[in-house]
Amino acid sequence: QLQLVESGGGLVQPGGSLRLSCTTSAFTLKNSIVGWFRQAPGKEREGLSCINRAGDIARYADAVKGRFSISRDNAKNMVSLQMNSLKPEDTAVYYCATVSICREDMILNMARGVISWGQGTQVTVSS
Repeated sequence: QLQLVESGGGLVQPGGSLRLSCTTSAFTLKNSIVGWFRQAPGKEREGLSCINRAGDIARYADAVKGRFSISRDNAKNMVSLQMNSLKPEDTAVYYCATVSICREDMILNMARGVISWGQGTQVTVSS
Protein backbone atom coordinates (compact mmCIF):
# COMPACT_ATOMS: atom_id res chain seq x y z
CA GLN A 1 0.00 0.00 0.00
CA LEU A 2 1.07 3.57 -0.65
CA GLN A 3 1.71 5.80 2.35
CA LEU A 4 -0.23 8.92 3.22
CA VAL A 5 1.07 11.89 5.19
CA GLU A 6 -0.76 13.10 8.30
CA SER A 7 -0.44 16.55 9.85
CA GLY A 8 -2.18 18.89 12.28
CA GLY A 9 -1.64 17.17 15.61
CA GLY A 10 -0.57 18.90 18.78
CA LEU A 11 -1.34 19.62 22.42
CA VAL A 12 -4.86 20.75 23.24
CA GLN A 13 -6.89 21.19 26.44
CA PRO A 14 -9.93 19.02 27.18
CA GLY A 15 -12.92 20.38 25.31
CA GLY A 16 -10.75 21.88 22.61
CA SER A 17 -10.54 21.16 18.89
CA LEU A 18 -8.01 20.10 16.29
CA ARG A 19 -8.19 19.54 12.56
CA LEU A 20 -6.03 16.82 11.04
CA SER A 21 -5.13 16.58 7.37
CA CYS A 22 -4.20 13.61 5.19
CA THR A 23 -2.61 13.88 1.78
CA THR A 24 0.04 12.45 -0.54
CA SER A 25 2.02 13.57 -3.56
CA ALA A 26 2.49 9.99 -4.76
CA PHE A 27 -0.99 9.28 -6.13
CA THR A 28 -4.51 10.62 -6.52
CA LEU A 29 -6.91 10.01 -3.63
CA LYS A 30 -10.18 10.72 -5.39
CA ASN A 31 -10.74 7.09 -6.36
CA SER A 32 -9.90 5.74 -2.90
CA ILE A 33 -11.93 5.16 0.23
CA VAL A 34 -10.02 6.71 3.15
CA GLY A 35 -10.10 5.95 6.85
CA TRP A 36 -8.74 7.57 10.00
CA PHE A 37 -7.22 5.52 12.83
CA ARG A 38 -5.53 6.03 16.17
CA GLN A 39 -3.30 4.11 18.54
CA ALA A 40 -2.76 4.94 22.19
CA PRO A 41 0.20 3.54 24.16
CA GLY A 42 -0.39 -0.10 25.08
CA LYS A 43 -3.55 -0.35 22.99
CA GLU A 44 -4.44 -1.74 19.59
CA ARG A 45 -4.78 0.51 16.57
CA GLU A 46 -8.46 1.26 16.10
CA GLY A 47 -10.48 2.60 13.22
CA LEU A 48 -12.33 5.86 13.86
CA SER A 49 -13.97 6.99 10.66
CA CYS A 50 -14.09 6.49 6.90
CA ILE A 51 -15.41 8.36 3.89
CA ASN A 52 -16.45 7.22 0.44
CA ARG A 53 -14.99 8.40 -2.85
CA ALA A 54 -17.55 11.10 -3.52
CA GLY A 55 -17.38 12.41 0.04
CA ASP A 56 -21.12 12.24 0.68
CA ILE A 57 -21.13 9.17 2.95
CA ALA A 58 -19.20 8.93 6.23
CA ARG A 59 -19.10 6.37 9.04
CA TYR A 60 -17.90 6.72 12.63
CA ALA A 61 -16.96 4.55 15.58
CA ASP A 62 -19.12 5.02 18.66
CA ALA A 63 -16.27 6.58 20.64
CA VAL A 64 -16.07 9.60 18.32
CA LYS A 65 -19.58 9.82 16.88
CA GLY A 66 -21.00 13.31 17.31
CA ARG A 67 -17.58 14.82 18.08
CA PHE A 68 -15.44 14.04 15.02
CA SER A 69 -16.24 14.83 11.40
CA ILE A 70 -14.47 13.47 8.33
CA SER A 71 -14.45 15.31 5.01
CA ARG A 72 -12.55 15.41 1.76
CA ASP A 73 -11.52 17.91 -0.89
CA ASN A 74 -10.56 15.91 -3.95
CA ALA A 75 -9.40 19.03 -5.79
CA LYS A 76 -6.73 19.41 -3.09
CA ASN A 77 -6.14 15.65 -2.86
CA MET A 78 -6.86 15.87 0.86
CA VAL A 79 -8.97 14.18 3.54
CA SER A 80 -9.52 15.91 6.88
CA LEU A 81 -10.66 14.97 10.36
CA GLN A 82 -12.23 17.73 12.44
CA MET A 83 -12.05 16.79 16.13
CA ASN A 84 -14.22 18.69 18.62
CA SER A 85 -14.92 18.29 22.34
CA LEU A 86 -11.66 16.44 22.79
CA LYS A 87 -11.17 14.25 25.85
CA PRO A 88 -7.99 12.98 27.55
CA GLU A 89 -8.83 9.49 26.29
CA ASP A 90 -8.49 10.80 22.73
CA THR A 91 -4.73 11.08 23.29
CA ALA A 92 -3.03 8.91 20.66
CA VAL A 93 -1.09 8.89 17.43
CA TYR A 94 -3.53 9.43 14.56
CA TYR A 95 -3.13 7.86 11.12
CA CYS A 96 -4.93 7.84 7.80
CA ALA A 97 -4.86 5.16 5.12
CA THR A 98 -6.75 3.94 2.08
CA VAL A 99 -9.18 1.13 2.83
CA SER A 100 -11.24 -1.28 0.77
CA ILE A 101 -14.54 -0.90 2.61
CA CYS A 102 -16.34 1.65 4.78
CA ARG A 103 -18.95 -0.06 6.95
CA GLU A 104 -19.88 1.15 10.42
CA ASP A 105 -20.03 -2.35 11.89
CA MET A 106 -16.45 -3.00 10.75
CA ILE A 107 -14.81 0.33 11.61
CA LEU A 108 -13.06 -0.82 14.78
CA ASN A 109 -11.27 -3.61 12.88
CA MET A 110 -10.61 -1.55 9.77
CA ALA A 111 -6.86 -1.36 10.51
CA ARG A 112 -6.32 -5.07 9.85
CA GLY A 113 -6.52 -4.47 6.10
CA VAL A 114 -3.84 -1.78 6.04
CA ILE A 115 -0.34 -2.97 5.15
CA SER A 116 1.66 0.26 5.04
CA TRP A 117 1.36 3.13 7.52
CA GLY A 118 2.71 6.65 7.52
CA GLN A 119 4.34 8.37 10.48
CA GLY A 120 1.08 9.56 11.99
CA THR A 121 0.54 12.73 13.97
CA GLN A 122 0.50 12.97 17.77
CA VAL A 123 -2.60 14.33 19.49
CA THR A 124 -2.32 15.02 23.21
CA VAL A 125 -5.35 16.17 25.19
CA SER A 126 -4.31 17.43 28.61
CA SER A 127 -4.75 20.38 30.94
